[in-house]
Amino acid sequence: MSWWPKLVARKWLNIQSGADEFHSDYAITGKTERRKSCSDDDYYVFVRDDFSGWLSAATNGLKQSTIVPEAPPPPTDNLNLKMFVGTWNVGGKSPHDGLNLRDWLKSPAPADIYVLGFQEIVPLNAGNVLGAEDNGPAAKWLSLIRQALNSNNKKTDQELPQYYNDATSPQADQQANLKPRLSFSNLLSLEDELGQEDFARLSSLQSNSSSVEEDSPDSPSMAGSPRQRRYCLAASKQMVGIFLCVWVRADLSKHINNLKVSCVGRGIMGYLGNKGSISISMTLHQTTFCLVCTHLTSGEKEGDEIRRNLDVTEILKKTRFSHSYKDLRQPLPPESILEHDIIFWLGDLNYRLASGRGDTHELLKRNDWQALLKRDQLKIEQRAGRIFEGWEEGRIYFPPTYKYLMNSDHYVVQTSKSKEKRRTPAWCDRILWKGEGLKQICYIRGESRFSDHRPVYSLFSVQVNLANKPKFRTIGPRSCPPKVSTNTALTSSCVAKVQAEELLIFSNAQRCLKETSSF
Repeated sequence: MSWWPKLVARKWLNIQSGADEFHSDYAITGKTERRKSCSDDDYYVFVRDDFSGWLSAATNGLKQSTIVPEAPPPPTDNLNLKMFVGTWNVGGKSPHDGLNLRDWLKSPAPADIYVLGFQEIVPLNAGNVLGAEDNGPAAKWLSLIRQALNSNNKKTDQELPQYYNDATSPQADQQANLKPRLSFSNLLSLEDELGQEDFARLSSLQSNSSSVEEDSPDSPSMAGSPRQRRYCLAASKQMVGIFLCVWVRADLSKHINNLKVSCVGRGIMGYLGNKGSISISMTLHQTTFCLVCTHLTSGEKEGDEIRRNLDVTEILKKTRFSHSYKDLRQPLPPESILEHDIIFWLGDLNYRLASGRGDTHELLKRNDWQALLKRDQLKIEQRAGRIFEGWEEGRIYFPPTYKYLMNSDHYVVQTSKSKEKRRTPAWCDRILWKGEGLKQICYIRGESRFSDHRPVYSLFSVQVNLANKPKFRTIGPRSCPPKVSTNTALTSSCVAKVQAEELLIFSNAQRCLKETSSF
C-alpha cells in the first residue's frame, strides 16, 4: 500500500490549481483542522485525523511557502483626536510665576487640542470694565500654559492615575477630596479611545504607579512619544475678565483655517463685557468647531436663573462670524454658533442650587452630590426645555466647585468667621457640548486653591472629517482676493495672514451716544 500516500499527495497538489508549493500548515498532528495554503485564496479543505501522518510524510522535504503579508487597511475619511476642554474662574487674581498648571492640564492621555477658558482674569471693577483693557494677566496665563504643555516633566505621568475619574464612575461620591483610581472595567472602556500606546502606558501606571520605570529622554522609545509633543497657540481673545485660548499640536496647526472671533457683552446695561461670551470659530481639516467661553449673570436669588437663561439666548442670537472674502463657487463657513459641526460651551455659567429645602448643609456634610444635583438649576432648566435643549453634559461625580475660602478646602458657608459672601455651594463651572462624532472620556475638577472656584476639565474623543470634498468654503492660508488694485502691494505676508473679525461690544453704546447728542 505504499502507493496510497503518494496518490493522496498528488490529489492535494491538483487541488491547488497551479500552485507548485505546499504551506507547512498542511503538516497536521492528529486533529481534524481547517488548513489554508498561502496560494489557495478563499478555498479551504478539512483533513481527516487518519490522513495526518501520511500527509506529513508525503510533504516531507517540500520547501516552505513564504507567507504574504496582509494588505494595509484602506485609508479612512476620519481622524480621531483627543480634545481637552477646561474652564476656571480665577477670582480676579493675576497668576504668580510659580503657579503649577500641570495638575489641571493632565488627563488620561495627552490631548491633540487644548481649549482653555478663564473668567475674572482681572478684577471686575469699573476701571477694568469701562477703561483700557489690561492684557497683562492674559500674557502671564499664556506663558504658564505654554510652559505646562511643552514641559517634559515625566513626574506628571507618574501622578496621572491619581487625578482622574472616568465619566461614568460613581467612586467620587464618597469623599469630597477623594482622587479615585480607575476600576478595571472603566480602564477597559478607555482602550478604544486612548489608542494602543497611551492605553499601554496608562495600564502600566494604573497597575503600579508607585514603581514606574522611566525611559531615558534619549532612548528610542521616547521618539515621537506623547511627552515629546509640542503645542502652539492657535487663537486667543480677551474681553475684560473673560479669556479664551486654543492650543493645538504643532503639526495640526497647518490644517486649521477660517479662524474667526465674536464677542457678546451681557454685563452692565446689558452689553458691557464684565459678563458675556467669547466665541472662536475654526475649521480643522473639513470639520467646523465653535468654542464658546461664557461668564453668565451671578446671584442666587430666586429668579436669577431666568436672567442666566436670557444670557444664553442672547449669546446664541448675537454671536456672528462674518466673512469679508466671499467665493460664490463654495458655500460659506458657519456664521452662527449652532451651524458648526462640533460646539463646546464652557465657563462659569453661575447656575446655583434651587432654594426651598433646609437640608443642603446636611447633604454637604455627607458628600451626597447626587441628591444636591437634583436641585441644580442648570439641569432643572434644561429638563424643562427652557435652555440648552439638545445639548449634552457628562455625569458629575465631583463636589461643588464654588464658593471656597481662598487657599482653603473649606466652603465659605462652612465657617462663621468668614467675611466673604455666604454663598451656598454650587456647580457653577460647567462644560457642555453638541455635535456628532464626540465621546466624553472623563469629566473632572481640579484641586488648586488659587481661587474661590475649582477648575474643571473634560477630555473628549473627537472624529474629524478628512474627506477631500469640502462641505463648506475653505479660506486657506494661501487664499488672497482674485482681483487686486494696482496700487496694492502684495507681499509674502498674505500667505500667513489670519483674518479675525469681531463683533465690538461697544457698538450699541456708541450708537446710543450719537442718538443722544442729536437732541
